[in-house]
Amino acid sequence: MPRPPEQLPAWQRLAALAARLPDRDLPLLDADRLARYSVRLGPLLVAFGRQRVDEETRQALLALAAESGLAEAIGALCAGEPVNVTEGRSALHMALRAADPAEDAAEAAPAGARAPAEARRERERFLDFAEAVRNGRWAGDAGRPIEAVVHIGIGGSHLGPALAVEALGGDGPEVRFLANVDGAALPAALAGLDPATTLAIVASKSFATEETLANAAAVRSWFVERTCDPKIVARHFAAVTANASAAAGFGIAPAQCWPLWDWVGGRFSIWSAAGLPVAVALGRERFLALLSGAREVDAHFQDAALADNLPAMLALLAVWNGNFLGAATHAVLPYDRRLRRLPDYLQQLEMESNGKSTRLDGKPSRVDTAPVVWGGEETNGQHAYHQLLHQGTRPVAVDFIACAAGPGPAARHNALLANCFAQGEALWHGRDSADPHRRVAGGRPSTTILLDELSPRGLGALLALYEHKVFCTGAIWQVNPFDQWGVEVGKQLAAPVRSALDGSGEAPKDPLTRRLVAAAMQRRVAALGL
Repeated sequence: MPRPPEQLPAWQRLAALAARLPDRDLPLLDADRLARYSVRLGPLLVAFGRQRVDEETRQALLALAAESGLAEAIGALCAGEPVNVTEGRSALHMALRAADPAEDAAEAAPAGARAPAEARRERERFLDFAEAVRNGRWAGDAGRPIEAVVHIGIGGSHLGPALAVEALGGDGPEVRFLANVDGAALPAALAGLDPATTLAIVASKSFATEETLANAAAVRSWFVERTCDPKIVARHFAAVTANASAAAGFGIAPAQCWPLWDWVGGRFSIWSAAGLPVAVALGRERFLALLSGAREVDAHFQDAALADNLPAMLALLAVWNGNFLGAATHAVLPYDRRLRRLPDYLQQLEMESNGKSTRLDGKPSRVDTAPVVWGGEETNGQHAYHQLLHQGTRPVAVDFIACAAGPGPAARHNALLANCFAQGEALWHGRDSADPHRRVAGGRPSTTILLDELSPRGLGALLALYEHKVFCTGAIWQVNPFDQWGVEVGKQLAAPVRSALDGSGEAPKDPLTRRLVAAAMQRRVAALGL
């Protein structure tokens, strides 16, 4: 294992370069720089010429990658080695979108060898099911075709599918998503639906996630109460889980249950049966195109040298901006309404993966890790938070996302693209003025990612690009991007607090929590007039 990041010579060199940055001119945006700082990868054009990186800094960043063992880390990931060191597992999400292998690996083979064959078998099974639902061959208990799908999940099993369905639309049954246990979420998800023509999909790796099970039980009650038939669950529910026995105990038929393996984290699972609602919405061919776009990026990631490796370069720029230029936040700004869920998806991908303060060797990290990821739908954001981007005191790294071709009249899409491109220009060049209130300093870094169009292939490539970038930043910071132990703490504390709110348990030990519980119960009684 390499030395801690801050002890590496390249890290110290980058710190020295960053200290000199205020005295250095912005890099000249000439044709040579634009060619060297733009990469075409399948359906994506990634332009990072507006980053505060000159050739000296770029070479220092590449030296950091080498000293961090990034090439070796990429090789270990792609070879199926147990890179998830805290749980002793491989991270084989790339196998979910791999091309079909020539033959199945023996059951005794390592997980990395078996994964593509296992993924292929289950892919065919859930795609067959999705097609049957789409064309009416698989009907509900009353023999009527499925008209709506309610997907019940949370976190990774929810954010990726919800993004893909909204971004890509579809010509299949309507797909709705239920994640929150908020009392308003359930009736909204079920409003206007007929249980005879509705299919519920429960996605939970453990089949023990509290929010998902609470929502699944409520939806099951909705089916039974409206049909007076407890057996309807077997026909109108499907599951994606690693706990098939728990799904069967819930009443879900084994034929409508697909596995999630321990080598797939939820935030990397859209390519698996967790993407079943996407397949129902899009159909087999378009779902396979989603996988093919990701596979193009996988091949580049695995084969390209670090100097030409786009995910590695995006990771190095993230380290440069976050660890050396002070950008504690990263704004993802999609100039396409269909991608408005992308910042939410990337929040989990990046912050749950790399929001860690302990290195792989078990010692505390002495460098900052994941930034706060945020963003929103553009051009709306230009009239909200762009003021901070241009004139605020805190630096922000920005990714602009746009599509060369879009829906609607060309004039409207041109207006959208013009705003996207101009915002990057304004952040970089700024504007001088004798009036200090009107002065915009410029020199603010951004990367622009231009999709040819918002197609399944393009979206697959975009998501895989960010997946691999997150892995690379984790490798440089020496944290494990594949566990999420911090998530468990609040979940465990919530159980006794809920018992106290229900009146079935002791008052919480924490004095403020105890006071809040008492206040909530008192005000609830007052609000209900009891």
